[in-house]
Amino acid sequence: MSEQEQKIDETLTRGVAEVIEGEHLKKRLLGGEKLRVKFGIDPTSPSIHLGRAVSLLKLRDFQELGCEIVFIVGDFTGTIGDTSDKESERPMLDAETVQRNMETYTIQAAKILDFAGVEVRFNAEWLARLDYKEILGQAEAFSLHDFISRENIKKRLDSGKRVSLRELLYPLMQGHDSVVVKSDVEIGGSDQWFNLLAGRKLQERAGQAPQDILTTDLILGTDGRKMSSSWGNTINILDEPNDMFGKVMSLPDTLLESYFIHCTRIPMERVKEFLKADNPRDAKLRLAHEIVSLYHGAKEAADAEAYFIDNFSKGKIPNDIPELAVGYEGDTRKFESLESFIVRIGFAASKSDARRKIEQGGVSLDGEKVAAEGFIFDKEAHDGKVLKVGKKDFARIVF
Repeated sequence: MSEQEQKIDETLTRGVAEVIEGEHLKKRLLGGEKLRVKFGIDPTSPSIHLGRAVSLLKLRDFQELGCEIVFIVGDFTGTIGDTSDKESERPMLDAETVQRNMETYTIQAAKILDFAGVEVRFNAEWLARLDYKEILGQAEAFSLHDFISRENIKKRLDSGKRVSLRELLYPLMQGHDSVVVKSDVEIGGSDQWFNLLAGRKLQERAGQAPQDILTTDLILGTDGRKMSSSWGNTINILDEPNDMFGKVMSLPDTLLESYFIHCTRIPMERVKEFLKADNPRDAKLRLAHEIVSLYHGAKEAADAEAYFIDNFSKGKIPNDIPELAVGYEGDTRKFESLESFIVRIGFAASKSDARRKIEQGGVSLDGEKVAAEGFIFDKEAHDGKVLKVGKKDFARIVF
């Protein structure tokens, strides 16, 4: 088997849940066709996490095979909300929030893809202009049964939860994206299966050849559930190197193989060698180094590894510190104060005791002392950081 054939086989199998039409797609790749490979992402949060990056790495695999990458930012669909992986209705987002969230999306994705050769599109360009007649024509391609037979929708209906008519329209919009950009292949997570099939149906309706589909596996987050921004269990592309390294090191050993497969491109022969190591910690160090290097560079990865070893392996910080979530102030959406947090998690007897510890320099985040005045919790800045109170109380902050 040639090197190109091996690369194609790995592209179509590594971290892949399912492919339609697999043999057709393989034949086209072997034939050297410059396929248009589409991927869409809704800016529902400011950060792209490693779960979403699984598909971006697969896009890079196709890019290295000579394919054209079409990167669609869902500035329209992001306001509507896809509930493919949700157990309840996703609220609509206002346009300002979506615009703010997507400000750095291409910058984040460019840490993986060569954007010099990427076609970037925003789907408000065509979706915002559709009229009722066009939408009704698209809807004719589907039945209500097609939609409500989906596992998560059926589960919600059976339990009496609300399913809005808006949610029925989302697959039409994602499918219409495929028609507009004339995609040959669409990549998405396995939870996107119905939406990707919608693209095939609408392409056939428009007289186009239906796109091939490749879905990637979903990875678990830091708490063992599917990685999701709404659950706060993410490792984000924008995380600082030390935070990213520490989060990877906090993963359960059972997730090592999955992360090597989906979040790196280390050859599988080497991965098998790492996983055979007597101490899983050695494999985890290699994994953390590889992931940080991918997003921040080799030097930053080496520095983050040295920081971790210095702080966690030499007795400065315990290796099994608890993850404790920051709460809200009463019924508001404002984060609680640092003093309240320290008291609630048992690191101080009272707010005055917590205040005293802060003023005396006994409270730090990732080794940096916290100022006595003006501290406000910030999800982007503080998620994953290690809080130290006094000499022996440690906790990893999560949101």
